Amino acid sequence: MLKKGLKGIFEVVRAILIVVISAVLIRMFVFQPFVVDGASMDPTLANNEYILTEKVSYRFNEPKRGDIIVFKYPNNVTINYIKRVVGLPGEEVKIFEGNVYINDKKLTETYVINNELTYVNKVSQDQPYIINLASDEYFVMGDNRSHSSDSREWGALKKPFIIGHMMVVLYPTDKFHTVHAPTY
Repeated sequence: MLKKGLKGIFEVVRAILIVVISAVLIRMFVFQPFVVDGASMDPTLANNEYILTEKVSYRFNEPKRGDIIVFKYPNNVTINYIKRVVGLPGEEVKIFEGNVYINDKKLTETYVINNELTYVNKVSQDQPYIINLASDEYFVMGDNRSHSSDSREWGALKKPFIIGHMMVVLYPTDKFHTVHAPTY
């Protein structure tokens, strides 16, 4: 009888360990939740929204223009940021008079609520801000440009800092929705 009871306990412990290990592996390598902190992605993402990020696709594919990504802040890797990919590797990004140009072509950004780019000292309304991206660099910006610390302030984002691709807003439940990159 004791042997049968111990076997039952062992099976329960084994099942719990399998579930816990599976959950940890899924969180480490497949999906990870994050909480939006701040207004830099308004109106696309609001402060305190709970989002789910997918971490697999960028191992096989490159981020695309318009993707919303979660990444480690380059100046402090203990902090995570959420921004939109604007410039891709090898491109020239120019910001002038409230507009973004990629290789001298004006970028149409329907998701931006505030084109006022004066938040960051490096970007002047009078002089263009120009950066040429290396083969492993991205230029990222928040949708609420006047309230976003982004590549305009701290430079290009190197690919190894990218955690994943933002997929869905989970909470609050009345704002549940998936997020897709715009078509340019």
